[in-house]
Amino acid sequence: MNDFNNKQVANLPQHLRQYIIDQHYEKYTPVDHAIWRYVMRQNYSFLKDVAFYPYIPGLKKAGLSIEKIPSLQEMNDALGKIGWGAVTVDGFIPPAAFMEFQAYKVLVIAADIRQIDHIEYTPAPDIIHESAGHAPIIGEPRYADYLSYFGYIGSKAMFSSKDFELYEAIRQLSILKEMPDADPAEIALAEKDLEYKQNNLGDPSEMALLSRLHWWTVEYGLIGTLENPKIYGAGLLSSIGESASCMQPDVVKLPYTIDTLNYSYDITKPQPQLFVTQDFENLINVLEEFANTMSFRVGGTRGLMKAIECRNTCTAVYNSGLQVTGVFDDVILNSDNEPVYIKTKGPAALCFNNKQLEGHGKEYHKEGFSSPVGRLKKTPIPLEDFLINDLKNIGIELGEPVKLEFESGILVEGTLKSATQEDQKLVLLSFVNCKVTDSNTGTVLFDPTWGVYDMAIGEKIVSVFCGAADKDSYDQIALVSHTKTQHVHYTDETLQLHEFYRLVRNVREARADQSLLPAVWNSLKTNHQNDWLCAMEILEIIEHTESNPEIAEEIRLYLTNKANSERKLTKLIQDGFKLIANPVIDLVH
Repeated sequence: MNDFNNKQVANLPQHLRQYIIDQHYEKYTPVDHAIWRYVMRQNYSFLKDVAFYPYIPGLKKAGLSIEKIPSLQEMNDALGKIGWGAVTVDGFIPPAAFMEFQAYKVLVIAADIRQIDHIEYTPAPDIIHESAGHAPIIGEPRYADYLSYFGYIGSKAMFSSKDFELYEAIRQLSILKEMPDADPAEIALAEKDLEYKQNNLGDPSEMALLSRLHWWTVEYGLIGTLENPKIYGAGLLSSIGESASCMQPDVVKLPYTIDTLNYSYDITKPQPQLFVTQDFENLINVLEEFANTMSFRVGGTRGLMKAIECRNTCTAVYNSGLQVTGVFDDVILNSDNEPVYIKTKGPAALCFNNKQLEGHGKEYHKEGFSSPVGRLKKTPIPLEDFLINDLKNIGIELGEPVKLEFESGILVEGTLKSATQEDQKLVLLSFVNCKVTDSNTGTVLFDPTWGVYDMAIGEKIVSVFCGAADKDSYDQIALVSHTKTQHVHYTDETLQLHEFYRLVRNVREARADQSLLPAVWNSLKTNHQNDWLCAMEILEIIEHTESNPEIAEEIRLYLTNKANSERKLTKLIQDGFKLIANPVIDLVH
């Protein structure tokens, strides 16, 4: 994988690299570059007054040019100077993966760019949203801290199986809406499917709640006062439609607090309310308040139940530091509703400090793992605090029969084969000829014929989080979508239009003669009457060079009529006229 000579990208673990795709810069068409140029000029023109102040210098810090789509190399060269990197992915990726990239200080950028029909806004991630929205604000150190910390917290969040179904529905709809020849009936069906899944999520998972905080800050956040907020959210910074409309009085402005968790969102519609933080420190404080309620910090029964509900790989951490990774499917509780025995199904692994213990990978624990949680009866200190050499003081010796009776009633009887200690903590005892019984019910939890019994040690489960502790060793099967972004096959007519856009750009950059423009205009108005942006670019050149005033007048009249007759183009064309009257100078080149 190309790491672009960027330290952050080079440090990405293997399990995240499977989401990365090549940018294929050469596949961007002249129309794509014109879309980028139009949106960036509009954004700069409007956002210089309403964006949080470091956004404009941040464009330069991120290596972004107004004139053309950035290459990943350019972005990584610039972002590397402020300790960040960037990679390209195929549209939406699962929230847990997206956030883990952030934890590694790597921006994920959708490789595609919106169609001209969606130039104001697209529900699908695209390079305008990800690079022009997210990248520039990273130059603000406290916000960069928030983004990275959010990524760390998000990578620990528990999600439900329904969350992934919702993600698939969102991804499918966003792909359909960006297809130029999408069937309206198919879009309607996808919208109905998304609505159903949104309405049938049940209680929102940690990831669902965390996604709300992410949406109302990283994507749609405002900063300052309720009366005079500034934009910092990437969704607003990259949408020439919503960045203007969001400032209108009918969009309610609310203070950003932990109560923001109660507000769900719809990615396909303008937002009815937005949240204003007084500073970036408040974002971190609210995130910390929510993190204190999450399973990775509270563990226990609540965390284990969320792991079972997740039905995907999770990790439970004993207070000894031992980490059990697998798909959890059962937990035995005592009368105080505390866990006394945990069980996984399928491959499991044992780790310490996020590193797999030697000989305890999923090949060895291929049938799952189960173990008591709690304290032994009649021991002066917890078992995890014993040194191996002191175990004989309580009747535990290598090669000898051992009987361990837990306060919970779990009984372990077998011959001690080995003991494992990590950082002065006893974390594992392994037995042969072992039987494990729940004396409260008489249930046999492990039979001697099943082989070696590895018993985790610890009084409590102090943390439960989504995913494997040692992700690369566990080789976790990622939730990578099988739905791929559809790419357009261009007709001869469209390819001709691309050539016109290319020629106009060459004229603007003094690589072609301006005398070619009248012929291009004549062909445009005859053969490409649905197009407006190429005509706008020709008008810009002619008026700025004060040449061909007759053609300039004809084009302006043509575009004015189009703005009057096609309502969806009215604002776009009017804004284009304003840009011609108030030109924007490129920031980088």
